[in-house]
Amino acid sequence: MAAAQNPWLATVIPVLNEEHHIEHCLSSLLSQTLPSSEHMIIVVDGGSTDSTVSIVNELIAESKKNNGPEIVLLHNENRYVPHARNMALQHLSESITHVLEYNGHIKSGPEHLLRLKSEWERIAKQHPSLAALGCKVVGSSKKNTMVESFIDETLQNPLGGGPGQFSTFTKEGETKTPAFALHLRSALQKVGGWDEKFITSQDSDLSMRLIKEGFTLYRTPEIMVEMRRRTSFGSWYLMSHRYGFWRTKVLLKHPSRIVLREFFPLVGAMFTIGLFLTSFQLAVIPLLAYASVLLMSGLYSSRKGILNLVGVPVCLLILHVGFTIGLLDGCVRKGRASRDR
Repeated sequence: MAAAQNPWLATVIPVLNEEHHIEHCLSSLLSQTLPSSEHMIIVVDGGSTDSTVSIVNELIAESKKNNGPEIVLLHNENRYVPHARNMALQHLSESITHVLEYNGHIKSGPEHLLRLKSEWERIAKQHPSLAALGCKVVGSSKKNTMVESFIDETLQNPLGGGPGQFSTFTKEGETKTPAFALHLRSALQKVGGWDEKFITSQDSDLSMRLIKEGFTLYRTPEIMVEMRRRTSFGSWYLMSHRYGFWRTKVLLKHPSRIVLREFFPLVGAMFTIGLFLTSFQLAVIPLLAYASVLLMSGLYSSRKGILNLVGVPVCLLILHVGFTIGLLDGCVRKGRASRDR
C-alpha cells in the first residue's frame, strides 16, 4: 500500500438527508495526514431532499481547489446502503485495493487513515488472510441534546453496548463485527459484495460470508471514530426495533451469529408472562429484579452525571423493549425501509 499517483484507498459514504453532519464528516476526511494522492472519497446519495448534495458539491470544489483527495458524488436510485456500497464497488479504479466503510454522521481524527494503513500492514503480517479491520466507535464529543448524552452513556453500559458495532472493547483481536471497517477489495469481490436484501445489518451479513470464505476479520481499539447518536427517545426506539428486526434476518441466514445475551430480555418477558398466568404475586418477582438491575445501571452511570440515574435506565428499557419486539417482528414480516437513518 505504498503511496502512488493513483489512490489505493476509497472511502465510501452512503448518505440520505445528512445536511447537519455531512460537512463535518467530509471535512475530517479532507484534513487527513495520509497524502491526498493515496485516497479518494465516494459519496453515494440516496435521494436527499435537503441540502446534502449541495454541501457535497461545495466540498468537491474546495478539495479540488486545495489539491485534496478526489471526491466523487454518485446518485443511488435504490436509496439503501447495500446498493450504495455495491454501486461504489463498480466505480473503483484498478488502483484501489482497499475500501473503507463510512457514513455521513461520523467523523475521525486527522491521523485516522494513516493509522489504519499502519495497523493493517502490521496485523496482515500476522494474519495473511486479513479481509477487514474495524475500529472503536465512540459518541460525538459535542452533544446536541441531553437524550444524546443518555444514549451515549447507555451504549457504554454493560447492559447496553453489546458485542456489536457499539462495543466498548479494550483489546484488539479477531471479531465478527468490525465497525466502520477497512476492507480488502478482492475479498469483497470474492463474496459478491453486500447482500441487497439487508436494508440494515448488511455489514453483519457481509462479515459472516467473509468468515465462511476463510478470511480473518479484526478490530483494534487504537483507532476510533466519533458517531452522532440519536437525539430523541422516539428515534432511539426506532433504531432499537430496527436492529432487533434485522438481527433476526441475519440469524435466519447465519445461525452461528447468535449472541445469547441479546435474548435475555425476551426470555425474561416470556418467563414473567408465564408466571403471571399462574400467580400475579410470583410475576412481580422478576419485574422487581429487572427494575433493580435498571436502577443499579443508573447508579453505575450516575458517576458521570446525576441525570444518568434516570436517563440511562429509561434508555435501557427502550432498547430492550424495542430490540425484543424487533426480534419477534423479524420472524413474521419482510423488511422495509426505516423511518429514520
